[in-house]
Amino acid sequence: MYDQPRPNPVRPAMTFDQMLERVRYEGAYPTRERASEAVHDVLAALGRQVTGDERVDLAQCLPVEAALTLTAQIPDTEPLTGWGFVKDLAARTGGTPATARWDTGAVFAMVARLAGPDLLARILHRLPGGYALLFGQAELRQPQLAA
Repeated sequence: MYDQPRPNPVRPAMTFDQMLERVRYEGAYPTRERASEAVHDVLAALGRQVTGDERVDLAQCLPVEAALTLTAQIPDTEPLTGWGFVKDLAARTGGTPATARWDTGAVFAMVARLAGPDLLARILHRLPGGYALLFGQAELRQPQLAA
C-alpha cells in the first residue's frame, strides 16, 4: 500500500528574510550572512537526500528562495544516515562535524516548523536512521533483527 499524502494545515507564508532571522536567532549566528550560508548549505544537502512527494511537499512549505536551493539538487543514489549527512556537509563546506551539526540543527528546527508534524513524519519515514535527532525529534525506529 502506498502512503497517501496528507494535506498540511495552511500556515501564514514566511518570507525568506523572516526565515533567515529565525535561523540566525536559533543558531546564535553573529551575522545574517552567516545564517544565510547555513540555510543554503543545509538545504542543498537535504535536497540531495529527500525524494518523491515529500520533496515536492517540503518545497511548497518553504519560502521560494529556500525551495529553490532544496530542489536545485540532484538526489543522491545512495542515501546517507543522519551522521553521514553531517559528515558530508562538513566535508562539502570545509567545516568540522561539530559546526555542521550545529548548522543542521538550526536550519532543521525551522524546516520542521514550516513542514509541520505530518510532513515531517513522512520525511523521517523515508530517510535512513539518524535524521529524527537532527530535526529535534525522538528516533522511533524499530531495531532490525540480524538474519
